[in-house]
Amino acid sequence: MEPKAKADSSPDATKTGIDPGNSSGANTDRSRSGSSRAFSLAKTTWNTRAGADGEVALDVDGAFANVMRFGDRLIGMTSDGIGTKIEVAERTGLYRSLGWDLAAMAVDDLAAVGLEPTSLSNIIDVNRIEPETIEELMLGLAEAASFARVAVTGGEIAELGDRISGYGPGMHFNWCATAIGVLPQGASMIDGRSVIPGDAVVSIGETGFRSNGFSVVRAVLAEAFGPEWHDAPFAPGKSWGEAVLEPSRIYCRAVIALQSAGLDLHAVAHVTGGGIPGNLGRVLKLTGLSAELDSLFPPGDVVEGVRRLGRLKLEAAYQNWNMGNGMLIVLPRGEAEKSCDIISSYGFEARTAGRITASGPDGRTVTIVPAGALAAELPTGALAFVRPEK
Repeated sequence: MEPKAKADSSPDATKTGIDPGNSSGANTDRSRSGSSRAFSLAKTTWNTRAGADGEVALDVDGAFANVMRFGDRLIGMTSDGIGTKIEVAERTGLYRSLGWDLAAMAVDDLAAVGLEPTSLSNIIDVNRIEPETIEELMLGLAEAASFARVAVTGGEIAELGDRISGYGPGMHFNWCATAIGVLPQGASMIDGRSVIPGDAVVSIGETGFRSNGFSVVRAVLAEAFGPEWHDAPFAPGKSWGEAVLEPSRIYCRAVIALQSAGLDLHAVAHVTGGGIPGNLGRVLKLTGLSAELDSLFPPGDVVEGVRRLGRLKLEAAYQNWNMGNGMLIVLPRGEAEKSCDIISSYGFEARTAGRITASGPDGRTVTIVPAGALAAELPTGALAFVRPEK
């Protein structure tokens, strides 16, 4: 697995003073460089398990999780955290939903390579322990784990004093998790190698931000409403803090159900940091193919509300946020309708959002054609995100 830079940022593409690339001091180029260096050094250790239990089985740079061989079983592992969404919980005093974010970031990465999540361990670094807040966090994690059908099998709370800071007088913390999953018997790993032109791209809907891009979210709301932006009214009976705290949906059971039904999943993109072009681009790397997306879900009210408050251009929004699409699944066109039916049975919206195409001379391109009012903002009616092949 290639480590994912946690700078909630993308290049500046705004009309006002909000800079998605630097709203909290984050530097995207520096983050990518750090991630690349860390991954290169991690790879130097892979041969230590060659021919033994734990041998690396998935050699795709940039996969959402890595997979190891243990006898005749393939087991995967991935780690992630919540990022600066934690500050929203500190501002509102609402902590329980963060467990859903933590679980989703880890277990859905496993599902993206075809693994069924089985267990999760977590570590909470705090300035000082407040038992009531810890209980709220773990209640949410227990709820999310039960939904995902994973066991929380380990964890640690580390009290680090002023090494950990945050908003307000309450407990400040950072929360990360490592999840383990297994490849179901008879299933194949999903690594993007089998993607071909003409494949369908199916989207699973999401209404909130999940747990990415919150440096931009916080900067936009602070500029619009001032330092106590979390108390500003979003809708009757709901503040902006409560609105953006909406928990992440967890898709892993629906993805595993597609495999169990015998559908031929060619690639799965978990739409996290880097948005749709960044994450779909990752799974198209091996084939060098492109995608045209003309029927994506529109962003939810809270996501679009933040975008309009900050007057962010669509290009920046699609590079920062999921914009209504939490997971993208690439599979044969003839299986798209059945996949949507199965996904819907798990309580999610799903639709065919586009198709895979051959790449042009410029390299891999993810083309997004927004609908409705969003399309009116684009002179050409489409956004093209190009990754030149080197």
